Amino acid sequence: MAAKKFPVKITVYKKFDCSELPDYTTGCQAVEVGQEFIVKEDGKMPEGFCTWAWNDIWAALTALRFGGNLTYSKTDGLHYGACTDGRSPVVFRMERIEG
Repeated sequence: MAAKKFPVKITVYKKFDCSELPDYTTGCQAVEVGQEFIVKEDGKMPEGFCTWAWNDIWAALTALRFGGNLTYSKTDGLHYGACTDGRSPVVFRMERIEG
């Protein structure tokens, strides 16, 4: 029997601008705050999503897709994660879609 898989909604929650850094050029141009992406049951990266951010949030996203919860999240099926760009990090809200 195959494991049950769920879709997950990713919402761009917040973008940080670290323009005070000496090598800073521009902030993240890949996504905008409020933008939403749906990861379907197949787990493929949504069209237009940043491949670097995808790599950074993939593990938590996979746990949510398979019905898991992260121990440091207060709400089941919900997690906040970020890309690891030290010059312009982006925080993503990931929410399992049930039902």
